Amino acid sequence: MTGKVFELEGHRIEVSKPEKVLFPESGITKGDLADYYARIANVALPHYRGRPLTMQRFPDGIAEAGFFQKHAPDYFPDWIERREVAKEDGMVRHVLAHSAATLVYLADQGCVTPHLGVARVDRPDRPDRLVFDLDPSDDDFSKVQEVAGAIRDELDSRKIVSFVQTTGSRGLHIVIALRRTAGFEPLRRFMRHFAENLAQANPRLATTKQRKAQRGDRVLVDTFRTAYGQTFVAPYAVRARPGAPVATPLNWDEALSSDMSPRKYDLKTIFRRLGQTQDPWRDIDDHAVDARSLAD
Repeated sequence: MTGKVFELEGHRIEVSKPEKVLFPESGITKGDLADYYARIANVALPHYRGRPLTMQRFPDGIAEAGFFQKHAPDYFPDWIERREVAKEDGMVRHVLAHSAATLVYLADQGCVTPHLGVARVDRPDRPDRLVFDLDPSDDDFSKVQEVAGAIRDELDSRKIVSFVQTTGSRGLHIVIALRRTAGFEPLRRFMRHFAENLAQANPRLATTKQRKAQRGDRVLVDTFRTAYGQTFVAPYAVRARPGAPVATPLNWDEALSSDMSPRKYDLKTIFRRLGQTQDPWRDIDDHAVDARSLAD
C-alpha cells in the first residue's frame, strides 16, 4: 500500500505505511493516529505553541519498547519549527508544534504522545505552568479524585484557579497557569510545601514518598515537574495504552464525578465530547497567577 497523503497549511505530508498497526488490541493504525492529530490540532495547538516538545515514539507499535526523544533530527523537513534550548551539557534542538502539519509529520515518525515543557522556549527558566501529577498506587481512581478535590479546595481558598485533565493513563494532572515572574527554585519550594501539608492532612490517602515501597496504597502527589527542562503530557495527546486513550482536559465537576475514569476518552470518542462541550482549558491563561505571589 502506498502512503497516505495529507495536504495541510501548504505542506504535503506523506504518512508511510498508514496500515501499520500501532495499537494491536484495537487495530488502530499509524494512519488513524495521523488522522487524529490532523483533526484535533485546532483544539490542541493553542496549548502547544511556544513550548518545547518531547516526542514519545513507538515506531514499531505500543507492544514494543518506545523511547523519548527531545532533539529534532536533521532529516526533519525545514518547515518544521525548531528552537535550541540550553541544557546541562550543551544545547537541545526541540520541535515546536505550531501547526497541524507538524503533528501529522510527528505521527508519521511514530510519535504517539507529545510531552510539553512547563516553560516556553523564549524564557525556559521562567515556568508558566505548575503541575501536580497524581499517581495512584492501585486502580482505585476514587482516591485520586478525593486527593484532587482536596488540592482544588485548598487552591480555591487561596484564590488560585486550577485546571484538571486526565492523563490518559492512571491519574490526573492539576495545573496552575502562571505569569512568568519567578524562577523554578522558589516555585519548587511552594509546590513541595503544599504537597507535604496536603499529605500530612490526609495521611491515609496521600503521600509525597517517591519510592513505591513507601507509598502503600496511597496516591503520590508528585511535584517534581517544577524544574528546568521538565515536561507534562500534552492536552489531547494519545497515550501508548490499549485503546489509545487521550489525555483530556475536564471541568472540575466532570473530573470528580463517579462516572469518570482516567482513560474515559480515546482517539475515537474524544470528538463526540468536543462536539458537546468546549475545551475546558480554552481560557487557562486568563487565570494566570503572578508567580511571585507563590514564591514569597
